[in-house]
Amino acid sequence: MASNVMKFGTKAIHGGLEPDLATGAVMTPIYQTTTYRQLSPGEHKGYAYSRSSNPTRKALENNLASLENGKYGLCFGSGVAAIDAILKMLRPGDEVLSTNDLYGGSYRIFTQIFAHFGIKFTFVSMSDMAEVEKHITEKTRLLWVETPTNPMMNIIDIWACSQIAKLHKVLLVVDNTFASPFLQNPLDLGADIVMHSVTKYIGGHSDVVMGALITKDDHLAEKLYFIQNSSGAISGPQDCFLVLRGIKTLHLRMQRHCENGVTIANFLRSHPLVDKVYWPGFEDNPGYVIAKQQMSGFGGMLSFTLKGNKKADAFTFLSNCKVFTLAESLGGVESLLCHPATMTHAAIPNGEREKIGVVDTLIRLSVGVEDIDDLIEDLKYSLSLIKS
Repeated sequence: MASNVMKFGTKAIHGGLEPDLATGAVMTPIYQTTTYRQLSPGEHKGYAYSRSSNPTRKALENNLASLENGKYGLCFGSGVAAIDAILKMLRPGDEVLSTNDLYGGSYRIFTQIFAHFGIKFTFVSMSDMAEVEKHITEKTRLLWVETPTNPMMNIIDIWACSQIAKLHKVLLVVDNTFASPFLQNPLDLGADIVMHSVTKYIGGHSDVVMGALITKDDHLAEKLYFIQNSSGAISGPQDCFLVLRGIKTLHLRMQRHCENGVTIANFLRSHPLVDKVYWPGFEDNPGYVIAKQQMSGFGGMLSFTLKGNKKADAFTFLSNCKVFTLAESLGGVESLLCHPATMTHAAIPNGEREKIGVVDTLIRLSVGVEDIDDLIEDLKYSLSLIKS
């Protein structure tokens, strides 16, 4: 059965995969090897050196391509390494237009690494497509979209961005980490490249650091494969095996993330100490209509602020949760919470952070798959300790 006609739950388990050709093993083996015997100089069975390609990594790359309705998948040692590969397609003098509500690690590699090589980065709100188009110049080569955004959960219209990108002949890259391919498929909406921090929902168990790129475009794939091989920021076979295993329950996990997410979003919105809740599933959210169009659910990521905006209150809450764990990252089966201003977005200057809403009491939740009653009780307890 062709993977493009499979339903998502079937693709998660079978998409792009075949039983191992050497042994018939149903689960892809860990090919823990660096090199492969050649039949004669230059003649081999598709593998010569594992930096270039490895059977375990190749199986995962094929599986990821299937999940995103793409043609080519590439795996890297981290999400930032995947971003690095995209930016290496640019040249000094090129310009990148990005959302101003952006993951701190993306902002850091843009402004503190690649800006030094003569690439200009412009950050704008992407809620207004006319404003986006106004900032495109003859030197713009890349439109960088993250949706939902981290940590403000803003929704950006991928299809509208793709129309602008095509009109101006620039590449559209979408960071799809928060949604995962279960909830959103940017290639179907006109994106040229999809980027994932596989560390998050795709891996799903907080035990692997990895990044991935997926595309349908033959030329882009050729350039990215060259960079992947030449720069060498690849993922190892053990990590690829763990992600392949994690993907097999991606659809089941995402269903529970979404169910728990909606309950917690509504609980927080009704709590007297909570000021604002940022979650795209509220009908009065500015991005709700677009989210309904381009996503199949609203996910398990949300952020909220406390009334009074006192950092001490936020720290009291963060330090006293027992089921939610104070930690970096997101998308695992366990519920996590973090303080973006001092953790994930510390690389962004304070003034810039506050402009987009990353204030002292902004708290980001990655809602896991635990029993919802335990999660609600945990939040209730920790909020009850705030004295203001």
